[in-house]
Amino acid sequence: MAGMPITNAPKTATVDDAPLISRILTRAFDDDPMMRWFFPDDASRDAALGRYFTTIYTRQYVRHSVCERTDAAAAFWVPPEAGEKAVPDAETIAELQDILGDRAPLFRDAVETAALHTPEEPHWYLAVIGADPAAQGQGQGAALLRSGLAKADAAGLPAYLESSKPSNLPFYEHFGFTVRKELQLPGEGPTLWAMWREPRRPADA
Repeated sequence: MAGMPITNAPKTATVDDAPLISRILTRAFDDDPMMRWFFPDDASRDAALGRYFTTIYTRQYVRHSVCERTDAAAAFWVPPEAGEKAVPDAETIAELQDILGDRAPLFRDAVETAALHTPEEPHWYLAVIGADPAAQGQGQGAALLRSGLAKADAAGLPAYLESSKPSNLPFYEHFGFTVRKELQLPGEGPTLWAMWREPRRPADA
């Protein structure tokens, strides 16, 4: 309809978007194997996920990364120049430990395992992407993925991500990612698929 906004157009996310982004990602990751491993209690998962995403967004990613959103999706990208800054400080770690409770050691081991396999060459890292399931099929997640990949391509750099949801692998493969490794998280945790995408020239995209 004429005059209606394009709701899947990516826009830069700000700290004021934290409540919206937290709601979106809480819904998006409700059935994610890794998040269900970190937060196994069905009754408290929504509240815990909300606190988790609010914390990492406001204290970590919005300060040092490229954060974009649509009306129902959000993505956090870490370009190589931000890699050393876009990590949790001591206060953030303490907050995450409080949120995770007795699952905090599993979280720490998972982060350390993933970090051991992070490629050393400069790249754009897709730290988080998710869309509200109610908006599935509207292309909002795809719009954010294209936006970030366009920035990586413009810089002539590859992109990297880890997925713990096997059903998402074809989605990423559609955009040029390939599985580089399968990582088994310690403590009988889920599998992570490490995925890599070489940069494309505009004519190739």
